[in-house]
Order: sequence, then C-alpha cells, then structure tokens
Amino acid sequence: MTMNKVKSTILCGMLGMALFANGQTSNDKYIYPNTRKTEVSDNFFGTKVNDPYRWLEADTAEDVKEWVIQENTVTNSYLAKIPFRAKIHQRLEEIWNFPRYSAPFKKGSNYFWFKNNGLQNQSVLYFSNDLNKTPKVLLDPNTLSKDGTVSLGGTFFSRDGNFMGYTINRSGSDWQEIYVLDVRTQMRTKDSLRWVKFSDIAWQGNGFYYSRFDAPKGGSGLSDKNEFQKIYYHILGESQEKDKLIFMDKEHPLRGFGASTTDDERFLIIYGTEGASTGNELYIKDLSQPGSKIVKIFEGFETNYSIVDNIGNTLIMHTNRNAPKYKLVSFKLENPKEAQWSSIIPENNNVLQEVKVAGGKIFGIYMQDAAKHVYQFAMNGKMEHEIALPAPGSVGGFDGNKNDKELFFSFTSFTYPSAVFKYEIVSGKTTIFQKPEVKFNPDDYETKQIFYTSKDGKKIPMFIIHKKGLVLDGNNPTYLYGYGGFNISLNPSFSVGRLIILENGGVLAIANLRGGGEYGEDWHKDGMLSKKQNVFNDFISAAEYLIANKYTSSQKLAIAGGSNGGLLVGACMTQRPDLFKVALPAVGVMDMLRFHKFTIGHAWTPEYGSSENKEQFEVLYKYSPLHNLKPAAYPATLVTTADHDDRVVPAHSFKFIATLQQAQTGDAPVMIRIDSKAGHGAGKPTGKQIDEWTDIWSFVYYNMGINPKY
Repeated sequence: MTMNKVKSTILCGMLGMALFANGQTSNDKYIYPNTRKTEVSDNFFGTKVNDPYRWLEADTAEDVKEWVIQENTVTNSYLAKIPFRAKIHQRLEEIWNFPRYSAPFKKGSNYFWFKNNGLQNQSVLYFSNDLNKTPKVLLDPNTLSKDGTVSLGGTFFSRDGNFMGYTINRSGSDWQEIYVLDVRTQMRTKDSLRWVKFSDIAWQGNGFYYSRFDAPKGGSGLSDKNEFQKIYYHILGESQEKDKLIFMDKEHPLRGFGASTTDDERFLIIYGTEGASTGNELYIKDLSQPGSKIVKIFEGFETNYSIVDNIGNTLIMHTNRNAPKYKLVSFKLENPKEAQWSSIIPENNNVLQEVKVAGGKIFGIYMQDAAKHVYQFAMNGKMEHEIALPAPGSVGGFDGNKNDKELFFSFTSFTYPSAVFKYEIVSGKTTIFQKPEVKFNPDDYETKQIFYTSKDGKKIPMFIIHKKGLVLDGNNPTYLYGYGGFNISLNPSFSVGRLIILENGGVLAIANLRGGGEYGEDWHKDGMLSKKQNVFNDFISAAEYLIANKYTSSQKLAIAGGSNGGLLVGACMTQRPDLFKVALPAVGVMDMLRFHKFTIGHAWTPEYGSSENKEQFEVLYKYSPLHNLKPAAYPATLVTTADHDDRVVPAHSFKFIATLQQAQTGDAPVMIRIDSKAGHGAGKPTGKQIDEWTDIWSFVYYNMGINPKY
C-alpha cells in the first residue's frame, strides 16, 4: 500500500510534554499538540464530509514537520517514564542476538545465501562453490549506509551466475535503484538505474528487462500518484538513457507491468495488473524468433496466471482459472485457449499456493488450514510423496536448477526459529543444515489451532500460543494480531519481537480472517469490497472468543495489525472501543475516501472500492477509521508510522491521531510514534526493529498495569 508524509502546527511553550509528575495513574491527562483545523470538505454524492486536517497530507511543508516533532515529543516523553522500558530493550537485544541463515540456492557454479550474525542491521550475502569451504562476502548492505537504512531489495542472477542484478531501497521507501555485481570479481559494474519501483530483473542475453516509472515532476516523490509503469531493456555497460522501451500501455495509466524470462531465456513474460489483489493479464514474446511481437495471451483481471517453467514451446502455468484453490496446467504457445490446456496437478481441497520446478521435479507448496505442506511430483504431475516437516509451519526455498540433485529449504513456526534443511531429491532424505540457537526454550510453549464462530456463523481459524500449563482465569495479557486482505495469508512464523509476550506468561493469538488467501479466492472475496465488514466481524469475534474462553479479558487484550491490518485495528477500535485495552495500528490505511490519490493507492481500489463510486463510497464511509471517530472512551492507542512510508503514506496516521486526540473522552493515552528514515516496514534495520518493539511492549504492559519480569 502507499501514502504520504505529513505536516502540522506550531505551538508555544512546552507543547508535547505529557503532564504526569508521579507516574501514570488512571486520572492522568495528556496535553497533545493543538492541531490546527481548516475549513476543508468534500461532497460525495450529496454527503458533505469534512476533512479539517488535510493540510497534514503535504509531505514537504514546514508546519507538518513541526507537528511531527511535537507529537513525537509527547510520545517520547511518555515512553521515557516507563520504568521497565530499558529492561525490555535489553532483553530484546539479548534474544535477537543469534545467527540467522537463509536457504542456499545455486546459480552457475556457486551457492548463495544470506546470513545475519545477530544484531547486524542488514543480512549479508555470501557465496561459495563448495558449502564445506569458508565462504566469501558478495554484498554487505551494512556498508551502504552508516545507520543501516539502506537495504537490499532483491537479488537476480544471470543464467550462468556470473552477474547479479540487485535493487536497494533507501530509508524504507518503495523507490529502488538497480545495480549490477560481477560475481567473478565481486566488483560493481558501472550500471546504475533509477526511478524503479515494484520491479524484478529478468535476464536475457547481455542485459535484462525491468520496470520503472518516469521521474517525479517535483518534490520528494513520496506522495505523488504512480502512473504509466513501463518495461525497458537494459544492456550491461550502457547508460540508463539508452535503455530500450519494450512495453507500455498508453490507455491505462494506473495499470502495473512486470517482466520475467523463462529459465532458458526463450520467452519474455509480461504480467499486467490493475490492482494489488486482483488477477493479471498475461503477455508473451518468443525471443527465439527474431522480430516476434508481444502477444496478449490472457485478458482481464479476474484470474491469476503465472508461468513457472517451459519445456520447449510448452508453457507450465499456475492458475486459479476456474479453480479458486489453484491448479497447474500446460499449454502450447500457439494455442493457449483453456479448452486446449493439459492438466498437470488438478485443484483439490487445499490451496496450491506456490509451485517450484527444480531437479526434474515439481514441488507443490500447499496450504491446509493456514499451515504449509510440500509435495514432490513428477513432471507429468504424478504425486510421489509429501516432504516431512517438523511441525505445522511455513516453508521457503526449494529454489534450484533442472539438473540439481539437492535443494535447500527453510522452515519456521511460532516457537520454531527459522532453520535450514537439505533435501536430497532422489532419495527424499531431509537433514538439518543450519539450526539457530535462540536464548529461549521452545519446549516450554504450546501452539493450538481452534475454529471460532464469526458473526454470520462462519468458522474462522485462529492459532493460540502460550506457555504450557497456562491457567485460563481471564487474566492473561494477550496480543491478538490480524490482517484480512489482499489474498495474503498469515502462516505460522517465528518472531523475536513477539517472544516478549510469551515468556511473560501471556498469550499470542493469530486470527486467519476472511480477505486473506488461507482458503483460496473464495475466502479472499468474502472479505473485500462490500463484504469488508466480514473481516472486522471476524476479528471482533476472535477477541470475544478469547474473553469468553478465559484466555484474557477486555482489560488485558491488545490488538495489532499493520498496513491493511492497521485499517483492521482502526475499524475495530472505532466499532468496539469497549472491547480492547490497547490498540496498535501500524502504518494503517485510515482514510478510506482518499487513499487512491497517493502513490500506489489506486491499486487497492479492486480490494476496497473507490469513493468515486456511489455504492462503494457508502460502504467505505461506513467503516473508514478516520471518519468513524466520535467522542468516546477509546483504548490506549499507539499509532506507528514512518516518514518515508510511500506505500501507505503517513498522512493516514497523522489525520487519524489528530482526530482521535480530539475525540478521546477517556483517560487512556492516544499517541503516535513517527519513525525517521524508515518506511512501510521492509528492510527496516535490526536496531530500529528492536527500538520499535521496545516501545510497543512498554506501552502495552504499562497500560495493562503489568510489570514484566525483567
């Protein structure tokens, strides 16, 4: 998602200083910036909607910068008085400090993998032609900035493994720069490409395809609407000005386009999208035929089409066309109509979430009740066996070449730190390759999956994690997390930050809400557009289940979510402010009437709808967090955002907190934490992650009246 920076008022004296001389009590009051209001309104189909804080959308204005300083002063002053904040920070540093590895993969004659020694801000890319030898550093992103705020976005190797194209992001922005490394010398070439966003690097011949936008016409480019994404071909060693325009759509400025090439570099594949969670159009060019044209193979945005491999002129495709839980098919390029498809792996009761082809086999990664299962198939689709995993969890990896004899994959679960396994393709043997040592004992905890009933009778899965022997007395601090949108699934995964709630005897609950992809496209559609309220009902019902079953109470329950999950928290706390003690909306979409006007926000209209449509406006206005704040006693709220978030621009959070501070009639603090040189979340340095989790847990425990054991 995307949005913009924000601005605000200049106040006199000691503004921003919360007045609590003797620590927090239930009667403490907080002095927030007296955020200036202006006479701004819109008329939506006869409905007048005021927008008094619209000036906070201006991402370069000095008054907004001053307002940010004042709001952060209030928040930092409050957090600084929490007596156990330093001890939480110390504990987070301690448990975060362990080596972490990614699954190795092979390109050319070398293996490549990432490693983080523990507290490094960014993971380092290593390589070696022998996994038993001491590796070399290929790229250390920590050397790209002093504070770790330059991150590695993606790495893309040429077919022979001699060159690596890579993207970097600065301060968390979605804007990327492309550079190229010669793997043989570990030296960077002179190639340098800018104004890239949401792009892979697709190698072919002596160059690669990539996607970019035109340079912004003014300002920082952190809030302008992104239009007319184009595909270019870049020849190694040439300047970007000489790149050849390959594809653009002059008729549809808001559509996005990405390029890939098949492993043998025979086909250029172009994916056209109209929204962040819709299907895609598919274009193909046969690069083996000089002068061949780019041909649109599949039109429309109701279906997902993804080419995973080819055998000569036959293309293998992962799709949900007439298969909401996905299937694998093949077709000839000269006759791609559905009637001519050959079935390889038909749809079944579980979601075929991902397909990898390596070592002459197909690896189908399925999702069953939100947990991953991996099956090995012959190339004709015959299932050979399931690959045993340690527990219900998530997997990554299985990346390789057609002649590989072994592959590597990572596995993680809620109390199982990500470990790397080696898999022998012929024998099916799996062995541990790298296992991290974390300073906590996973055997002390248990994970269960329950199915609770939502408002309309739908059964919704939820993972509940806590220490063994937990007493269900309704008094346990609980952290309930959700997302519920964009076909994104919440699968079991390990989080160092969340260990704080677990090792203090609390409960971690992850609800798999509608709108996600846990049960395929039907599950997704049941939580989008006019059915978006289902998502909020699912989350509210999850909270009610935890309370009714004595895991916690409304006085010990914190809800959290980021991005679309920030919208979730914002909507639920405005609809049921009585149900939660603490609300933690992170980088949330809070203004549902204007989100489409910033950066890539227009790509979310297929998911949410648009205020420019009368029927959709009525739906959006009914739940938009910003527009549903009214005088009430709201839970203690810590909104989090960042100054370089150009996915969900910080104006969402700025306008929301300014309105919430006016609407709060209760005694609980409602504050905002605005990070600097950070974005939507991806690539955030380890140090900043630790600082943020420290403040989150300090805020949660302080407002629950609990002293953690540290």
